[in-house]
Amino acid sequence: MYKLHRQCKLCNTGAAVFRGVSVKRRWLSTENHQVNIELAEAYNPKQVEQLPFDNDYFTPSSSSNELPFSLILPPPNITGTLHLGHALTACIQDSLVKWHKIHGRSTMWVPGLDHAGIATQMVVEKKLWKEKGLTRDDLGREEFVKQVWKWKHEKSSLIIPQLRRLNVDLNWDKEVFTMDIERSKAVNKAFVTLFDQGLIYLADYIVNWSCTLQSAVSDIEVEHIPVEGPTDLPVPGYEKPVKFGVLTKFAYKVEESHNEELVVATTRPETVLGDTAVAVNPKDPRYLHLIGKRVLHPFRGVSIPVIADDFVDPEFGSGVVKVTPAHDPIDFEVGKRHNLKSLSVINEKGYLSNNNFKNIKRFEAREIILNQLAEMGLFRGSQAHKTTVPICSRSRDVIEFLVRPQWFLDCSEMAARAAADVREGRLIIDQKQFEKVWFQWLDNIRDWCISRQLWWGHRIPAYFFPKHNHWEAAESLEEAKIKASKHFSDSMECKQSEDVLDTWFSSALQPFSVFGWPQKTQELSTYYPLSLMETGHDILFFWVARMVMLGTQLTGSLPFQRVQLHGMICDSHGRKMSKSLGNVITPEEVIEGASLDKLKDTLKRSFESGLLSSKELKKALEGQQKMFPRGIPECGADALRFTLLSHNSKNYIINFDINECYTNKLFGNKVFQATKFALIWINKVFEVQGSEFDKRVTFEELTFIDRWILSRLTFMLKAIEDAMEGGNYHLATAALKNFLYYEFCDIYLEAIKTNLKDHTRECCSRGHCQTLLSCLNQSLTALFPFMPAMAQHLHRSLPQISKKCIYKITDLRNEVLELQIQDVMEVVTGIRRLKKIFNVTYKYSPEVFLLPFSQDLPEKFSQIIKDLSKIHTLHILNSTCAKPQGTVEDSIGRNKIYLTVPEELKKALEVDLEKIEAKRGKLIKELEKLNQHVFSKGYIENASIETKENDKKKLEKITEKIARIDYIRSLKR
Repeated sequence: MYKLHRQCKLCNTGAAVFRGVSVKRRWLSTENHQVNIELAEAYNPKQVEQLPFDNDYFTPSSSSNELPFSLILPPPNITGTLHLGHALTACIQDSLVKWHKIHGRSTMWVPGLDHAGIATQMVVEKKLWKEKGLTRDDLGREEFVKQVWKWKHEKSSLIIPQLRRLNVDLNWDKEVFTMDIERSKAVNKAFVTLFDQGLIYLADYIVNWSCTLQSAVSDIEVEHIPVEGPTDLPVPGYEKPVKFGVLTKFAYKVEESHNEELVVATTRPETVLGDTAVAVNPKDPRYLHLIGKRVLHPFRGVSIPVIADDFVDPEFGSGVVKVTPAHDPIDFEVGKRHNLKSLSVINEKGYLSNNNFKNIKRFEAREIILNQLAEMGLFRGSQAHKTTVPICSRSRDVIEFLVRPQWFLDCSEMAARAAADVREGRLIIDQKQFEKVWFQWLDNIRDWCISRQLWWGHRIPAYFFPKHNHWEAAESLEEAKIKASKHFSDSMECKQSEDVLDTWFSSALQPFSVFGWPQKTQELSTYYPLSLMETGHDILFFWVARMVMLGTQLTGSLPFQRVQLHGMICDSHGRKMSKSLGNVITPEEVIEGASLDKLKDTLKRSFESGLLSSKELKKALEGQQKMFPRGIPECGADALRFTLLSHNSKNYIINFDINECYTNKLFGNKVFQATKFALIWINKVFEVQGSEFDKRVTFEELTFIDRWILSRLTFMLKAIEDAMEGGNYHLATAALKNFLYYEFCDIYLEAIKTNLKDHTRECCSRGHCQTLLSCLNQSLTALFPFMPAMAQHLHRSLPQISKKCIYKITDLRNEVLELQIQDVMEVVTGIRRLKKIFNVTYKYSPEVFLLPFSQDLPEKFSQIIKDLSKIHTLHILNSTCAKPQGTVEDSIGRNKIYLTVPEELKKALEVDLEKIEAKRGKLIKELEKLNQHVFSKGYIENASIETKENDKKKLEKITEKIARIDYIRSLKR
């Protein structure tokens, strides 16, 4: 008996061919190594994905001469576990790695984790407070950092297994952490190099300050929330919301004048204490006589000057503005131009530092100050005001602008070079729409504030020598003293900066630090620059631009020459996934499934650890109940991968629907059952034909349906190749699904059943078996980058057979034959539709009369029409024949179909006409609404392939119902 075998590690003979590349296929060559395998009754992702997995299963026996394909996984933060955004990135990159390996190209894909300074410190602080009622100050810096390292080890032990669940082909032995020893050395070297080049400097400058974090944050970590008028916003540390969007007016009395005053307007009355001037436009005739005079400060008991500056808009308010250099970026620049004093009145914790208002919170002081202005007779009213509120994206605190000594990186020359690299084609951003924002950001770049007042992160390698008021950058204390000795020879007492570096500084070094830079390693010369940078568009500036700037500056070459960006994963309604909305889905919840109770427990644990407030928990639970009333069904890792890759990743937003994922699990079962069907029939044909089975059927001897499916297989493989090269992964999955689901399963397998059962047609059935093996060999190989566990499991089940029986797919396209089968399928579809409309099942021995456009069509394809239409008899008519009695007709393309319908079925259609008309009206409206939806621009560009397929089925179903009603109406007439 012919046996089915799986791969035996002892053997290494035979080959399969995929797009002309020889791929290792371990065909068993002796009976001693036979391993019987029986596929399960149905596809069970959990069982399949628990089997031993070999990422090199489809690796070629010989490598191509191309350069290695190298890339790095954007390192997930250690703030928590992976979410679907991480899974999307991993699946896209893994599909590329597997694709290149299949084509014989060696690969290097480096995994890593990011220490995520601000975010991780915040999470650990919340955890400490929730569990022990302790602050970081209670522990001290050394002990607190130990707690963060403990958190890191706990989270990395969860994140790495999560990645492995996706069967990704990362080079695990190269795993890095942005604060491991080697990466820390690279960070220190980079800082010292840039400092010595004169690009890093320390300066008192106004920065974005988070009072919650008690640290500066960069410009791109600030969100500007628009408010149209009076709006209450939550602020950390305040029990009640704070009102924004109100413009307050008050008067400054002109010194040595009895009745003159200047009315200013501000959205921040609490900063009045730090005003050091009022300003007017030098061309405003109303105030020319006051320029150079002074006004009385209402709280400090001093006078401040009236200055003239072009930045003042005469049309805004009264045309007079207060100037607070220490608490406003624009005012800071004005202050420098006019040599104004910078008076800080709000401290790092967000409390006022002025003696009269000391230790009062900044927004609580607002009402006190307004009341006192009213008591002084200086309050001039308030009004609604459209503005933006700067919010720290990390802490959600309202940004306070403070003047503090900070370390800055001069980005001007690096940014200009990075912009030129794109303009002149040295760096390609796949999605052209992002070039505009790339230029806007780089052309208007400000120096990067790279210091953070945190305890978790890379300690800035800069040392201060107090006696000489001198800073020296060095990789160690000893090196700092040696460098300082070149400037002075006496006291060498020094202290390292307490600040740490912005997380993005170390992340920007990843493309080369992962390969051992600053050492000139073999890996660095082999894999750097990277072949591609693939990441989310939301970190184009945070990470990509900074990698380009620092990579070119420190290594002399671009870190990569191509950038591919993907969109942000949102829920099925297009909302950003957020724990507070209850719409967050984790990869393991999709893979394993999760009951509603389990989902709720996850939220409650987030609340207990301090990550969610009680208000957020309530909202999240309500959202979860609405989104997942029956929980999340088990889908498996392969279905998750296929679903993520089925969306156009280049869209700005990617809507993830769990129902699509479950549908793709069913697609997996379809492929599973098709493979099982093929193996069963190969076994049966072998039992009948014995040794004759191994005789190769030449391509010319194959039936038309074999040649057609091989033609479509060739088309699919070319479509996948083009899609992968263009980064259009959704087109690759669409090509696979169309071929495997529709062409291979629904057409080819159904079409060959008759011949497989007919043992008298040996060559025919043998040709089918060889074609089946060719299709499965090639399509499962092509499916591997997208559904690796299932593809490998099914491929291993393919039987021992000489490689000469596998047709080499190079160019077997036959477009003429494809058009003929297309015509055939139109006829089949028409017959099926007529049968469905009139409920004509096979028990009625359905009889069809076909008036073909071409007489060649039925002669060649009559059997396939019968098999696929499931009809008893097919009669071929010519143009002189009259319409057969007792039939209904339909025109399909250039062909006419007549179906016999028994009288009992016609009578069953006799119903009340009024009810029919009402129902038809509803269906027409439903059809119009659905058509309007599916033809909208947004739907065409953003809807997933799965959604479009489902809507197509809905349209077909409604159309069929209308057709059925129209026939009933014709009977009533």
